[in-house]
Amino acid sequence: MMQDLEILDIVDENDCVIGQKKRSEIYSQGLCNFRVVNAFAVNSLGQLWIPRRSAQKRIFPLCLDVSMGGHVESGETYEDALQRELEEELNLNLNMLNTQLLGYLTPYQYQVSAFMKVYEITLDCEPNYNKNDFIESFWLYPSDLIEWLNKGEPAKSDLMKLVQMFYIHTKYIIRVRQAYRL
Repeated sequence: MMQDLEILDIVDENDCVIGQKKRSEIYSQGLCNFRVVNAFAVNSLGQLWIPRRSAQKRIFPLCLDVSMGGHVESGETYEDALQRELEEELNLNLNMLNTQLLGYLTPYQYQVSAFMKVYEITLDCEPNYNKNDFIESFWLYPSDLIEWLNKGEPAKSDLMKLVQMFYIHTKYIIRVRQAYRL
């Protein structure tokens, strides 16, 4: 697969580039010192758009996922990767969206799979998602998603942690009300 040949930057504990490796090598070696971006699409009701990965995905096939996620390729910034992945996975243009950074996480501090920036986009319609990436999707309140995951719904490894971190607390409710002037 072409994705296995993708070259990613390897970073030190301060997120400074120290080398490059093929994506396939990173996963076969179980490394966590590479970069990814994730984004949640949130509607005016406060629901998250959660897709199910296609069966062809090498890792986490048929699992629930963040609205958009991807690797930061060698030489890219997190923001470059966000723009590229939004276009590739959801057919959305970053410049046409209301986007905010939710957080920057490291695997050493937060026990996530990689160095990551997590974003939120406001969206009140289902995106025209790439059918090679996802097979179905759901608009779910964060608490309902957590309930599904607790009942055993298969999901990408960081999904529950990210939803709990950014959406299962009162700051989320305040942020939604401010964004939509409720």
